[in-house]
Amino acid sequence: MGIECSSVVPAPLAEVFEWFGRPGAFRRLAPPWQPVGIQSEAASLATGKAVLRLPGGLRWVAQHRAEGFEPPHRFVDEIAVDDLTSLPVGQLLRWRHEHSFEAVDGEHTRVADRVDTPIPEAVLRPMFDYRYRQLAGDLAAHSRAAAHGFAPITIAVTGASGLVGSALSAFLSTGGHRVVRLVRHPPANALERQWDPRSPAPDLLDGVDAVVHLAGESIAGRFTAAHKQAILDSRVEPTRKLAELAATAGVAVFVSASAVGYYGADRGDEVLDENSSRGDGFLADVVERWEAATAPAAETGTRVVRVRTGIVQSPQGGTLRLLRPLFAAGLGGRIGDGRQWLPWIGIDDLVDVYHRALWDRDLMGPINAVAPQPVRNLEYTRTLARVLHRPAVLPVPRFGPALLLGREGVDELAAASQRVLPKRLEADGHQFRYADLDSALRHVLGRTPTGTR
Repeated sequence: MGIECSSVVPAPLAEVFEWFGRPGAFRRLAPPWQPVGIQSEAASLATGKAVLRLPGGLRWVAQHRAEGFEPPHRFVDEIAVDDLTSLPVGQLLRWRHEHSFEAVDGEHTRVADRVDTPIPEAVLRPMFDYRYRQLAGDLAAHSRAAAHGFAPITIAVTGASGLVGSALSAFLSTGGHRVVRLVRHPPANALERQWDPRSPAPDLLDGVDAVVHLAGESIAGRFTAAHKQAILDSRVEPTRKLAELAATAGVAVFVSASAVGYYGADRGDEVLDENSSRGDGFLADVVERWEAATAPAAETGTRVVRVRTGIVQSPQGGTLRLLRPLFAAGLGGRIGDGRQWLPWIGIDDLVDVYHRALWDRDLMGPINAVAPQPVRNLEYTRTLARVLHRPAVLPVPRFGPALLLGREGVDELAAASQRVLPKRLEADGHQFRYADLDSALRHVLGRTPTGTR
């Protein structure tokens, strides 16, 4: 039982081992399809411990063993018990995980994993294949940035606990950057600063080199007057205040979230790029005002990038989190006639776009953060069903989503059609990890063919 597997990644031995020891590594390697959450990461590969939240209020404690710590070649963790919530798993399950590292040459490292456990290899294999893809992709992204002179900096992030913010913060930390989380509550540690969106403290951005602004009320929900006002209020004025502060603090780059909603709810088959005109509708109006709120930073010479994001693909949030259980139960289907265009992007590709916005000094203004191959709703439905090995034959009439979103919400969200392309990124030779929908979904759902040993 258990598993022994390995993969070669394109990075020097010392760099790979150091990556594993940085904050965020455990989060970057955690498979998103598993029903667990990360409570804490190990502060040390020698003696620290990581804690996972499991269903039912249980916890998994991974204790690192000093006797197995041999940098930069090896570290070991074992399942442990430290309270009643970790007792059932710790007592009933055997788990010893040996991580090994060997230099293949000066630029390549073999990463090997040996797990002693009763859990069969067939169950563990998708997790380790995912880990190897994540490791190779992240190391390659950091290497490209370093080749362009991007050295470790201090980056302030709003919305750091959200779907995108948590993934981006972990990615940046493993790259050696200092990530300062701007939070609403009192700071829990030295890497948090309390942020009042309406009246940020004058010293909030002291010592900060770059800002990534992700915070905003979720647009999901029924489009009532109150919900629409909350969407608007959480974006426009907080962005303006933060941009003003970034300008006075001398921040070099201000990266703000935006959305493809700028192009309107339905532009038919029109191909939309960053030079396309604004569309009609509530979300188009919100995005226009949201982006305009970054002007105080741009007017003082700060490089401003506005990331117009498509539909993010991750089972941990967004539409895929809602659709996955429906499709897994065989209840998924196209919406209406299924001809509407879906501008999607994988979560890790979105992380790469934000990363590029930080290091690419030639990138500014609006950029479309979408995959280069948009699909119609019908194709999305068929692809997701195929990846999950389920049928998808039941079309969803418009009145179904309307019960949750209302008529306007259906028009702006569920039935929206935007054929958006990432022209700016493509012109700059940007490399997407998952340019096609099938590979993107298989990656985040753990349904890829086995490719490592």
